[in-house]
Amino acid sequence: MQVNQEDRIAPQEKTASVNTLAMVAVAVALVLSGGAYYYFTDNEPAPEPQQLPVQIPDITPDEPLVTIADIPEPEIVEVIEPEVEVIEEPTQLPEIEPLPSLTDSDEFAHNKTVEMADGMKIEPLLVEKDLVRHFVVFVDNLAQGEVARKVSPLKAPNRAFTVSDITNKTYLNPDSYHRYDLYANFIANLNEEQLSATYKELTPLLSEAFEELGYSDMTFNQRILEAIDIMLDAPIIEQPIELDGVSVNYQFVDPQLEALPNAQKLLVRMGPENTKKIKAALRKLKKHLAV
Repeated sequence: MQVNQEDRIAPQEKTASVNTLAMVAVAVALVLSGGAYYYFTDNEPAPEPQQLPVQIPDITPDEPLVTIADIPEPEIVEVIEPEVEVIEEPTQLPEIEPLPSLTDSDEFAHNKTVEMADGMKIEPLLVEKDLVRHFVVFVDNLAQGEVARKVSPLKAPNRAFTVSDITNKTYLNPDSYHRYDLYANFIANLNEEQLSATYKELTPLLSEAFEELGYSDMTFNQRILEAIDIMLDAPIIEQPIELDGVSVNYQFVDPQLEALPNAQKLLVRMGPENTKKIKAALRKLKKHLAV
């Protein structure tokens, strides 16, 4: 195969260029490798570096070093607070007034009734002797539907009973109802809790007076509940009440009213408003007595 003369490489003409390129390439490589300093110095061989002796200062402490392992753990000291003795003052219970005997109970029962009245002028109406016995006998009669006026614990009203004559007919005068306002208001305004507490306090005296009546098969508490039921069954009459004045004592013309027990007739004569007040108070009292 013949080679074209133009394709031949003239080595003599290209030698300088190749050497120059080679030298440039080597220089770039040395610069990049960080060795250009050694390449451009004299051709004398560089002296071998000598290792200088390094002097290590003596740092041995005068005293031995303390490491973390040598530090003792702190001692936990439990602080015990001294016990303080708490002296509780004894609770002072309210002084209970000693209960007198039944015979000597008038002043005691009188004062208890006035306390329950809470300022109402009930004191002039209280009987002065045998108040507890009067109350027990009066309740016993109410339980039988009767009104024992001679042993009532409260005195009778001062105002007289009056009637009204209209078209030849006699009616109970509504003004007569007001004779009983003080009695009804006294009963209606009683504090039920105070009344219950006073009743319990007087129970021994009431029981003793009830036993004097000869009852052995029931308690006074049972008897007063019977009396309350009798009174609660009394009707409330809103319309005028016609009376028959032929006899000495007035009677109800209405046969149903006249057939009522005397205890219920008493409430009818007090009028509808007073009857409502008394019934409401009796229901509250019954709630406490029935427990």
